[in-house]
Order: sequence, then C-alpha cells, then structure tokens
Amino acid sequence: MRKTVASLAAFAPLLLCFCAPQAHAVSKEIIQLQTQVQQLQDALTTLQTNQTQQFAVLQHVVQQISDSVNQMNTTMTTLQHQVQAQDEAGNGQVTQLSTQMQGINDSVDELRSRIDKLTAQLQAIQSQLQNINTQPTAQPGQTAPGQPGEQPGAQPQAGQLGTTDQNGQPATAPAAPQQPQAPPVQQLYQSAMSDYNAARYDLASSEFGDVIRNYPQDDLAGNAQFYLGEIAYRQGKYSDAIKNYELVLQQFPGNAKAPAAELRKGEAELSIDQREAGIRDLRALIARYPQTPEAAQARSRLNGMGVRIYPKPSAYHE
Repeated sequence: MRKTVASLAAFAPLLLCFCAPQAHAVSKEIIQLQTQVQQLQDALTTLQTNQTQQFAVLQHVVQQISDSVNQMNTTMTTLQHQVQAQDEAGNGQVTQLSTQMQGINDSVDELRSRIDKLTAQLQAIQSQLQNINTQPTAQPGQTAPGQPGEQPGAQPQAGQLGTTDQNGQPATAPAAPQQPQAPPVQQLYQSAMSDYNAARYDLASSEFGDVIRNYPQDDLAGNAQFYLGEIAYRQGKYSDAIKNYELVLQQFPGNAKAPAAELRKGEAELSIDQREAGIRDLRALIARYPQTPEAAQARSRLNGMGVRIYPKPSAYHE
C-alpha cells in the first residue's frame, strides 16, 4: 500500500505539468472567443443604429414624394372635370387637351407605381431590421447547446465540437435542403397564358398566382392579376373578378392592363346589378383613358344604357 501511494506521489508532479498547459490554453481560447463575440455584437449594434437612421430619413422622403403625387392627382382630377364639362357643352377644341391630360395621368400613375414599389422595398428592409433586433444573441460566457455545461441527458448535435462518426472522424451537420428556385418570370407567365387560353383555369390561376408571389415588382405581375380577374369573370364569379380588377388598379396603376381592368370591373358590377358602381367605373375609364379602345367600348355601353357619358357639370360644383 505504501509503495502504491509513493508511486502516485511520484507521478503527481508529472500529471500537474501535463494538465496545467492544456487548461491554460483552453482558458486563453475562451477569453479570445469572448472578446471576438463582444466585438461582433458592438459592430452589429452600430450597424443597426446607422441603418435605422438612414431608413427613417428615406421613409420621410418617400412620404413627401407620395404626398406631392397625391396633390398632383387631385389637381389633375379637378382640371379634367372642368375639361369634361366644356366637352359636354359641345366645345370640340378640348380634345387635344384631353389627350395631353391623359399623358400626364399616365405619368402620374407610373410615378405612383414606382413609389408603391419603393415603399414595399422599404417595408421589407424594416422587417429585416426588426428580425435582426429580435434575434437572441449569445452573451460572453454562456455555453452553447451540446457543449460542456448542457443539461444532463442532452444528445450532442451533429457537427458540434467533440462529435465523431463511427470511424472516429469529426461529424458534420447535414446541409439544410435548399428551397426550389422559381422559374424565370417569362417562362412562368407564358405557361400560365397557355393554360388560360386552353381553359385550364385552375392550373392557370395557380401559375398566375406564382407570378405575383415570386415577382411582385415585375410588370407581368400586373398582367397576371388582371387575368385572375378574367378567369373569375369567365366562371361567373363576378365579386371575385371585381376584387382582382381593383387590385390591378390599386397596385399596378401604370400597367398596360389598367384600362381593360377598369372596363371589366364596370361590366362585372353591372352584371350583378351594381348599376351606380358600374356607371361610375365606366365614366372613370373614359375620363382617365379617353383615347383607348376600352374607353370607346365604355362610351358604347353607356349610350346603350341611355346614360350620359359625363355627369352634369353642376355635379362638380356642389
């Protein structure tokens, strides 16, 4: 027994000499890691502050531009009403002015569409900033799951420090599955149009929805929204058609399908006995796009109903 104790006593200094450098090295690495984590957190905080300030300034500028566009739109509407009143009175020389006003309206609509797209981008940036601010950050000194200090019985995750496979090699975590990438917008849109023309409406609706969902800022998204209204119209779902046409006018006012959407919206409203709303939208189409084929159809429809193309001039001065 005494020999065993003596032997352990002789090896004790060697064990201390062997363990001490390792413990010191581990402690040094932990301190360096904690310092790096703190530096990253400080840099992230500074970046978040700068982005928040820049975002606030940009949002204010966009709001000012939007207010200016709204004022321009109001002014143009008032002027257009006056021109319509003169045209109703038989003054034919206002036709050229009406055409010029249509061009201005188109420019305003295009500007509004760009503002809407910019606003959507700003909202996406704001959402990303909020996600960053709400993500929990590990504080220096905290232990990560699967490392020393975890709860008893917890199983180490693949790819963590100290995890090995059956051959003794460090195990790696399986790669996360990649999300399937959407087809190019032209390909997706053409496929939807092909199914639409073949009366495969359910499939076409799904594909048009994919265009809007994956490419919301593309001009073809406005076309896709219009054809969703057309599908609903052909199926006799006039209320759904009206909603889709209204989305075209609200979200894609500068789109080439906007006049057709206004016309079809008015026709859908007339189909479900919403006479006043239908007349109002047909008149709005004529006022906004007077030289388009859709405006000619709207005039013909109003004439066939025995309705004045323009309201009485006094209605604008009440």
